[in-house]
Amino acid sequence: MARYRGPVEKIERRLDADLGLKGERRLNGKSALEKRPFAPGQHGQRRTKISEYGLQLREKQKAKFMYGVSEKQFRKYFKKAASSEGNTGSNLITTIEQRLDNVVYRMGFATTRANARQFTTHGHVLVDGKKVDIPSYVVKPGQKIEIKEKSKSNPQIVRALELTNQTGIVDWVDVDTTKAFGIFTRIPTREEVVIPVEERLIVELYSK
Repeated sequence: MARYRGPVEKIERRLDADLGLKGERRLNGKSALEKRPFAPGQHGQRRTKISEYGLQLREKQKAKFMYGVSEKQFRKYFKKAASSEGNTGSNLITTIEQRLDNVVYRMGFATTRANARQFTTHGHVLVDGKKVDIPSYVVKPGQKIEIKEKSKSNPQIVRALELTNQTGIVDWVDVDTTKAFGIFTRIPTREEVVIPVEERLIVELYSK
């Protein structure tokens, strides 16, 4: 399936969730979701009852759009989570959190995961000193993620780091914003990953 390239704020309004798709606009309180907290379109403000399947599907769509993964990739992550010890839903979220593009975003080097994915594919990101241009690369605890020296002056990266200093970063990474590098210290627990997704419903959807 091709990656979605349409208006991302319409997706957030349709799914009624802040998925972090619009970066600086969201951080400055100017997102379309805050201004128009209802679905887009002529009948967007109508109240409609959603079926159980619809609720399950919506949660999956939230996760897919938020992390920027295809259906094929998402199903692969689910199978891995289901075959691992522990809670399948929690495993699913923490597994996707280890994607390189997500870690770059979590470290504050990009204002959105889409930007982080672009920086990665364009070769701006190093892992343990070596260029890795695969966004789905699985980052392991202890690995060093940094922005390539020539790319540290990139205006988008500079602005992202400025915003990071204002909003802070997550607890499972240790970042030096002045030198644009960080360490992925550990895999987070599900409780630490604050996202608007009920993975329980995703598990129910795939378990049918």
